[in-house]
Amino acid sequence: MEQVTIALIGAALGSFLNVVIYRLPLQKSIVSPGSSCPFCGHRLRPWENIPILSYLLLRGRCSKCRHPIPVRYLLVEVLTPALLLVLYHFYGLSWPFLKNSVLVLLLIPVVFIDLDHRLILNKITIPGMVLGLAMSVAENPQQFYQPVLGILAGGGLLWLIAILGQVLYKQESMGGGDIKLGAMIGAFMNPQSILLALFLAFFIAAVFVLFGMMTGKLQRRSTIPFGPFIAAGTYAVVNFKQQIVTLYLDYILR
Repeated sequence: MEQVTIALIGAALGSFLNVVIYRLPLQKSIVSPGSSCPFCGHRLRPWENIPILSYLLLRGRCSKCRHPIPVRYLLVEVLTPALLLVLYHFYGLSWPFLKNSVLVLLLIPVVFIDLDHRLILNKITIPGMVLGLAMSVAENPQQFYQPVLGILAGGGLLWLIAILGQVLYKQESMGGGDIKLGAMIGAFMNPQSILLALFLAFFIAAVFVLFGMMTGKLQRRSTIPFGPFIAAGTYAVVNFKQQIVTLYLDYILR
């Protein structure tokens, strides 16, 4: 029953995150008016607003104007409960599960907004930083300095990379939004974890860029949103930190 409850709550939260992803970059209220078709403005009826199920019943189209609804809406509603269930598998119902769930719920809109608009919004990262710091301190008050160091490590490393990129390449290599995102994630972690997450983010991004250049999809000077890679590295560390460290040490000590 716990898994079912988490899945249902996760799907509902995914539906709300779709509202955040669409409205926040447009500086619209995420509270009112109620959900509507982004193309014709048709106000969704209750049965048209059931997470996952309504998209399938409507076959991915608005019931009034029949305009296709982006598959991203379904993806977010499926992805959110799936990510939360993985966290539950590792942490059970615990404070770390709650804290990491909040982090995931912050990262999902960051990823999709960055993909759509190449923006990482202060409206997410700044409150997220405060929330992460509060939850980390509440979890372990004796180690209150760890999330503070995590903020400095996450934001500081990306800030340093941004400075080096400006000096070496005479162009912006790391946006301010990425720096604040690193700081926000650091608030939920200790310095070692956020640095490992960023290392993985750069590794995954390098593999992606290399593959893109080999297939001709990317050029040497192509720019890509970095937020999704930071999120991927973070989620990997949240769930598989010990396995990643063990794998790395085994490789080094061979």
